Amino acid sequence: MNTAAPALTPTTRALAWCLHLLIIGLLALAAGRAVADARPHAGWIVAASAACGLVYAVGPTLPGVGRSRRAAALWLAAVGACWLTVLALSPDAVWVAFPLYFLQLHLLPRRAGLAAVAATAAAAVAGFAAHQHSFSPAMAIGPALGAAVAVAVVWGYQALYRESEDRRRLIEELTATRADLAAAQHTAGVLAERDRLAREIHDTLAQGLSSIQLLLCAAGRALPEAPQNAARYVDQARQAAVDNLAEARRFVAALTPPTLEGTTLAGALERLCATTSARHRLTARFHLTGDPVPLATAQEVALLRIAQSALANTVHHAEAGTAEVTLSHLGDHVVLDVVDDGRGFDPARLPAPDPEAGGFGLAAMRARVQALGGTLTIESAPGHGTALAARLPLAPPAETEVRP
Repeated sequence: MNTAAPALTPTTRALAWCLHLLIIGLLALAAGRAVADARPHAGWIVAASAACGLVYAVGPTLPGVGRSRRAAALWLAAVGACWLTVLALSPDAVWVAFPLYFLQLHLLPRRAGLAAVAATAAAAVAGFAAHQHSFSPAMAIGPALGAAVAVAVVWGYQALYRESEDRRRLIEELTATRADLAAAQHTAGVLAERDRLAREIHDTLAQGLSSIQLLLCAAGRALPEAPQNAARYVDQARQAAVDNLAEARRFVAALTPPTLEGTTLAGALERLCATTSARHRLTARFHLTGDPVPLATAQEVALLRIAQSALANTVHHAEAGTAEVTLSHLGDHVVLDVVDDGRGFDPARLPAPDPEAGGFGLAAMRARVQALGGTLTIESAPGHGTALAARLPLAPPAETEVRP
């Protein structure tokens, strides 16, 4: 038997009440038949039956009986002693042995329960034989069969209870695991969205604000001597603000960048080069090689953002005069190259990203490329310009939407 008593359910409570009523009813039957048949010692039989019923009724109200095997064993011993007294006075008490089997098997350990059931069955057979003043094998069949049925029923119930408990624990573990998985997925989604917004903000709003700042500074320098140039710079700054406002609205909604609407990636890159050349002292030229093939939206967005970030770095840091942007379709890969003739840098000695000074551009580019299963290569040296190459496979992982 389990070390802990099974938790009561509506079904087990109903069975327990049936067992209580059965014992009380059998004791009342023994007492009633003694009075009705005017048997000798009828008063003693009634008194012994009442005492046995009282001792039995007290047991379920004691909290220790359901929690302590020692308390349960003492209570069963008291009930058994009262039952033996009734059995000694009336043969009808032999029927009480059957519900006692269930009590003993339920409250005692397995071995002790089996021993108690065997002793109870032997006492029932001996008591009935004593009242009949004879013994025959038929007298042992009833108590023995009742004991076997009780053992089978109780052990079967215990097996079902253990299986039910195992299933309940498994369901609780699965529920907890599902909750943990949901929390992990939520956290991963939050981090992924945060990373996406960080890249979008860096590649659009941050670069756009930097361009606006440069244009306004140029307008301020040109205002005293060349008001027409200052007005042109201010108009370009206004247009940059309009473009970045549109970008902000679109990437918040996770939509295609407006520069890709109604055009191809090649067209968007060519327009990017033209806009950069018009706004800054940099000549950016676009080249297309190979036979264009349909690309996934995620690939087009990534390559456009990488080109925007690379040209912004060229404008702000490289002090370059020209930049060449090349989109190459190479069989099962597409490659974006951005080459400038600026002052270059040492890729092995890049400063750590800083919220004040920036430095997040290359990390954002590399994250975009790696998310699509591609590679990012940077070649540069002080005084020798910079060459950046983003290489993507035509079938990016977990991407099904393809733009014609």
